[in-house]
Amino acid sequence: MPNNISTAAQAAFPPILVQEMFNAVGGHSSLARLSAARPMPFAGVKEFVFTMDGEAEILGESGQKSPNDALITPVTITPVKFIYQHRVTDEFLKMSDEARLPHLRAFADGFARKIARGLDIAAFHGINPKAGTASTVVGTNHFDSKVTQTVTYTAGTSLADDVLATAIQTVNGSDRAVSGLAFSHIFSEYMAQRKDSNGNPLYPEFRFGGFPERFAGYGVDVNGTVNKKLSAATTRDLAIVGDFANAFRWGYAKDVTLEIIEFGDPDGQGDLKRQNQVELRSEAYIGWGILDAASFARITDTVTAGQTS
Repeated sequence: MPNNISTAAQAAFPPILVQEMFNAVGGHSSLARLSAARPMPFAGVKEFVFTMDGEAEILGESGQKSPNDALITPVTITPVKFIYQHRVTDEFLKMSDEARLPHLRAFADGFARKIARGLDIAAFHGINPKAGTASTVVGTNHFDSKVTQTVTYTAGTSLADDVLATAIQTVNGSDRAVSGLAFSHIFSEYMAQRKDSNGNPLYPEFRFGGFPERFAGYGVDVNGTVNKKLSAATTRDLAIVGDFANAFRWGYAKDVTLEIIEFGDPDGQGDLKRQNQVELRSEAYIGWGILDAASFARITDTVTAGQTS
């Protein structure tokens, strides 16, 4: 194998390929689980947020009607390209369709999981998932930038359920409603540690790494994407609560593609023909928008050196 190609970058195939392939790629999207996807055109869409100030008025006979204020605010949702590509030996082209299919299925399934994680990491934190740096394409279109309502959890002092109740009340106090809770594994463990006066767990559903789908009437999802951050100096999210069902929108601009590239140097690792390789590449265009930042609150913790995820 050429020196400029790492073993991790190229997949070799044995003479006989088993018909099933174990997929070790993990991950999912909390945003996808807590909110519904909506189709969108490639050029993007504009969602209009309609707010009405004040309350309805009761008038008596010949009463004078007083004005109310209403505001329509457009939120533009523009799809962002997500890509994942991987080199394999050109023996892949010589395989029968039956032998090739398990690998294609595994790659497509793995890509879907990577994109699911990518959606969370980008939309929650504005991070380019692969680079781990702030994405100029995403800009400020993420929860860490737009959601300024925060509640701080201090380890050793705060009680997880009290902090959670405060975060929910913060949203309710803005005359909004909470539909879902996105917990990091860390905050889930804090919930699992809560006990009553007799030493019994208050929330056993979170013990031993539990993943409940409902908690206190809310949809809930536990995911490591929630507490991702750019650096040790960045405040870390422990949980995000809010109206994911109505105040957040996301969707695919087109179907996910899977392309087999046989020629050229599509990833900067050398000519495919010279390396006796082909490249598998999948692309997806995904857009999202936070329609109302006041419908969400973030639970953060104090910054501790060395905490990067």
